[in-house]
Amino acid sequence: MFSFAVMDMTQILGYFGALLIGIVLGLIGGGGSILSVPIFVYLLAVNPVTATAYSLFVVGVSSAFGAIQNIKKGLVDFRTAIVFAIPAFIAVYITRKYVVPAIPSEIITFGNFTLTKDIAIMVFFAIIMLLASISMIRSRKETTQTTEAVKFNYPLITIEGLIVGLITGLVGAGGGFLIIPALVLLAKLPMKKAIATSLLIIAVKSLIGFIGDVENLDIDWRFLLSFTAVSVVGIFVGTYLSNFIDGKKLKKGFGFFVLIMGVYIIFKELF
Repeated sequence: MFSFAVMDMTQILGYFGALLIGIVLGLIGGGGSILSVPIFVYLLAVNPVTATAYSLFVVGVSSAFGAIQNIKKGLVDFRTAIVFAIPAFIAVYITRKYVVPAIPSEIITFGNFTLTKDIAIMVFFAIIMLLASISMIRSRKETTQTTEAVKFNYPLITIEGLIVGLITGLVGAGGGFLIIPALVLLAKLPMKKAIATSLLIIAVKSLIGFIGDVENLDIDWRFLLSFTAVSVVGIFVGTYLSNFIDGKKLKKGFGFFVLIMGVYIIFKELF
């Protein structure tokens, strides 16, 4: 009876986490997806490899809802999205389909410590959390709209897309903190358009990456769809709350929270 009650409470906390993911996405336009893997792993006891796959699906669907809203507002630059997304989704699909399954269960041993696949994934994920937190804590300057034709730096955009796709494939996070600066610096997009366009890129590459997992993993569709549905509800709640709450101030505070979480995960996994 006690174990059932504990399990039931854990599930409730997990679904509350799903709601929180959506609310954060709705409030600050990103960052919420960085919570999904820790929630799956530490609250719901999902294997890290499966957790990153589930995260890709949640991130992809959630970002798609945000992208649709931005498309209606005319904020998405489709040409830039296509140029960036093609190398990104190729990299994330290959990573999920071939690279992740090829990583050995035990990578290397140092004395009494063995670096396993699960530990390596979570530590790398924590490092990404630290980088994302710095991006959220630092305030970005708005760029002005330009009437000049965009001149793409194709080699750098391709390299950036491949790197983002690889990272997304390994840790299951959207990588918006890498995509948005790239769109601003390499494609010269204003910040609002960069954020809007990044959501479309994240949606496409995350869902294509998840396709690479379907044949390799046993997916609990009932659980995954219900978790994602709660997260989507959270997006609408967060979008509504954004009318009353300053998202920029929240973003910096959330950045510090992600920083603490990243440090905690590193110490938990290694020590």
